[in-house]
Amino acid sequence: MIIINKVILMGRLTRDVEVRYSQSATPVAVARYGLAVRRQYKREGDPDVDFINIISFGKAAEFAQKYFAKGQQVAIVGRLQVRQWTDEQGNKRITTEVIAEEQHFAESKRDSQVSNQGGFTPVHEDEEDLPF
Repeated sequence: MIIINKVILMGRLTRDVEVRYSQSATPVAVARYGLAVRRQYKREGDPDVDFINIISFGKAAEFAQKYFAKGQQVAIVGRLQVRQWTDEQGNKRITTEVIAEEQHFAESKRDSQVSNQGGFTPVHEDEEDLPF
């Protein structure tokens, strides 16, 4: 029997990447960030975006912290993980998150700057390659 647990997502970061280090003898970076993924279809009254928690480890965590920023579009390949625990009040808690195995830029740096300016491409009068 073959079991496959693979998730491929593309969306925008909902917050800047937070990195902490494990308390082990050899500390490992652990990055956490959120990804807003637009739904292709939605029913009336349903949200059109899903908010997914992403976790990456080690060098991938440090990469995410250094190069990813809120609002940036990224692509993530990873595996789905569901964790259960009991909180301090004795309530059962469940969370679903994606453990990132690959992290990719999903837009160019220029596109990222344009999306952060509300979707308008700045035009400078001194540009020689204007089409008109």
